[in-house]
Amino acid sequence: MRNLLTLLVFVLAAFEAVAQPKSQPLVFADYSDPDVCVDDNGDYWMTSSSFQCTPGLPILHSHDMVNWTHVNYAVENLLPAERYADVQHGCGVWAPSIRFHKGVYYIYWGDPDYGIYMVKTTDPKGKWDAPLLVVPGKGLIDPCPLWDDDGKVYLINGWANSRCGFNSVLTVRELSADGTVAVGRPVLVYDGQVEGNHTVEGPKLYKKDGHYYILAPAGGVAQGWQLAIRSKNIYGPYESKVVYNADGVHQGGMAGDKFICFRETGAYGRVLHLLDVEWKNGWPMMKARGKKAERPSRLPHSGYQWHANYNDTFGFPLADGRQRIYGHHIADDYRSLWDVPNLWLKKFEGETFCDTLRLVITAKAEGEQSGFVIMGRDYCGLSAELRNGHFALKRIMCKDADKGEAESAEAIGELETRKYGAGARANYETTLFVAIRCDKGAVCTLSYSSDGKNYKTVAQPFQAREGKWIGAKYGAFSIAPDKTSRGWVDVDR
Repeated sequence: MRNLLTLLVFVLAAFEAVAQPKSQPLVFADYSDPDVCVDDNGDYWMTSSSFQCTPGLPILHSHDMVNWTHVNYAVENLLPAERYADVQHGCGVWAPSIRFHKGVYYIYWGDPDYGIYMVKTTDPKGKWDAPLLVVPGKGLIDPCPLWDDDGKVYLINGWANSRCGFNSVLTVRELSADGTVAVGRPVLVYDGQVEGNHTVEGPKLYKKDGHYYILAPAGGVAQGWQLAIRSKNIYGPYESKVVYNADGVHQGGMAGDKFICFRETGAYGRVLHLLDVEWKNGWPMMKARGKKAERPSRLPHSGYQWHANYNDTFGFPLADGRQRIYGHHIADDYRSLWDVPNLWLKKFEGETFCDTLRLVITAKAEGEQSGFVIMGRDYCGLSAELRNGHFALKRIMCKDADKGEAESAEAIGELETRKYGAGARANYETTLFVAIRCDKGAVCTLSYSSDGKNYKTVAQPFQAREGKWIGAKYGAFSIAPDKTSRGWVDVDR
């Protein structure tokens, strides 16, 4: 009988596991660590991590948390400016939270090297205030504010082991009434290691029916689970419950009866998922929406970002809508594009897609290069290099660029070159059309043309690979030997 009961329990558990629908991607694009709020008009607003890329803190808008439109960025450049003038892979904007309070929209985020920053606005589609350092310090990450019923303001945050030597703990401190400065010291409210919930991070703070709730992922990005932690006192003691444990979906935010989060998906980055929330016995239990869930009508095209803080020497937008990028001076020991700051890139915005860029390339000196690149820890692209007064077309490749490996190049042919006078030194110009096709699995095929009509396909497909905590991106670049005049590339967006 005991064996029969054991078998029955096993069968029922297996049935439940099978019956549980698997979450489906909501937006197949890289929006790491998303958070969401709803305003007095019932509009939803979302932001996400942008790390070292600028402009940062994307702002997305929705009426239903299903269909999203990219409408803005909340920060143009990162602070301190001198640090982010160069590429700082995986640094910068970590895990922001967005909140609406009394007509004002706030975003708080952690920079693990400098502390917790905040920006605010009354119009999320308009200009956001300059970043304000609210809590300086090292290792502070993943902040989230709460405006309490009595007018007090609290801030919860996690801690980065890579910066301070510990993690898996959450602390709460009081802020000033305007949310701009800490007025209390941090209090440890939850230690995940005590309960076996290691790597607790990304906390979001809510209040409902007299309870303070912390929603936080644990267990790591790849195979973690969702925790709810609650108490009737902001400083605890707190009790916890696993409210979702499937699919490896990670950090996110709740609004109403929905929870938006991400799942790490290789070269595509951290893809958005949406879970339903049902309150049971005072706990926000989550479940996947399944294959028949509502699907977004279109993807929120986010446009291009620079690889570091923008400055005017990178280039300028043109009146006809094109973007000019001037050649970045490279040193004699140049190895790859990995640390070139003025890469102008956009994220993969679908599991499969096609896109074409028109590049009008101008060079002034031998060795100048401009072209197209699919950027990640490995990268591939097409480069037009001026040699002996003519543009040579090359396929460029780099394996493990993040580990300092050098770029290699394979000659493909020559491009038609036009020479025209410009003062003491001639300009050399060519036009290059580059088409990218991405198939499932982020396998990319490149084709090129000089007239936009007749294309040649590069024989070797390229397996795209993610960057450091961001998905693969593609776009344009321009580099020039050190101490030379700088050529440029004009890119049709």
